[in-house]
Amino acid sequence: MTRTTPPRPLDVEALFPELAGHRGTTTRLHPRPGSPTAVDSSVGGPLLWPVDEAWPVCTEAHKRGRGRRPPDIHRERRVLAEAWAREGTTGPTDEERLLLEELERKHRVVGIGETDPLPMIGVAQLYRRDIPDLLAGPGDCDLLQVFWCPFDAHGRSGYGMSLDLRWRRSWEVGEVLVTPPLPQVVGYAGYVAEPCVLYPEQVVTYPFAGLLPEELRERIYAREDAFEEEEEAEDGDGDSSDGDAAGPPMYQYDLSIPPGWRAGGFASWHLTDAHVMKCSACSTPMELLLTIDSSEWDGGSGSWQPLEERGLPPHRFATPTEVTVGRWGELNIFACPADPGHPHGRSIQ
Repeated sequence: MTRTTPPRPLDVEALFPELAGHRGTTTRLHPRPGSPTAVDSSVGGPLLWPVDEAWPVCTEAHKRGRGRRPPDIHRERRVLAEAWAREGTTGPTDEERLLLEELERKHRVVGIGETDPLPMIGVAQLYRRDIPDLLAGPGDCDLLQVFWCPFDAHGRSGYGMSLDLRWRRSWEVGEVLVTPPLPQVVGYAGYVAEPCVLYPEQVVTYPFAGLLPEELRERIYAREDAFEEEEEAEDGDGDSSDGDAAGPPMYQYDLSIPPGWRAGGFASWHLTDAHVMKCSACSTPMELLLTIDSSEWDGGSGSWQPLEERGLPPHRFATPTEVTVGRWGELNIFACPADPGHPHGRSIQ
């Protein structure tokens, strides 16, 4: 099955012809629950990892001995999904509620030190053959693998995430590691992804408004300000009940950058000031490599909901990976186009 993005509610280039010069593409990954294998692009699936290569670990000093067990997190999700899928259900049964209470318990790992090697979690792997907008890796590498530490306990603040990106040549991998190491407990359930296959779809995208030329940006803002003033006037007259509850199409939410997991294109800067990310090694402006999003769509971005899934509510269906970034945000990962081997950059929005 494919996933198809609906046509945009209006032709934004007809309104602002200058946007044609800023047009780009991004590949929406459309992860959905499934049973991927190591030779598939996936989220939360098995990775093509050589049996004789050390698995990525976190050795940064932080507490890592108390949290929830990954198998309990997966089982909790299955129990809840089955409960809410039953016809006429009012949710979990009393027996299931007792089980859920047990599965939600935190556990302590005895004897683990703050710098003991902690297996990182394999979040995703992407083959360039499947993802049109995936940036090139170093040399002729064709496979990107993404890992993270399952605790928010890094950096100066002590509350940041730790990422590890690995590029490899898939054809060089011989015997594949079947059972990778897993952390006994995790600090945050949102770091534990459910296995998902991908349905990549390339779509047109435009830069975040804050990074467009000033004159064009101000015209876009002026148009949307006019809509807001019109809505406020209608509210004052008491006539808004007959209007479109979704409101007019807006550049940020409907016309420029799609929500969800995607590769390439432009980053959204809806939480912080928009700025150009520069490579820490050579100061080259970086490009968006990958966006990891907490949801595929929500109330403000429903126009991007795939045609095949129209009518499905956000609850359960818009969060297939069960990954949660920050406070239901998105993680943008950037790469240096001058040298993909340079350190990556990231921003949480």
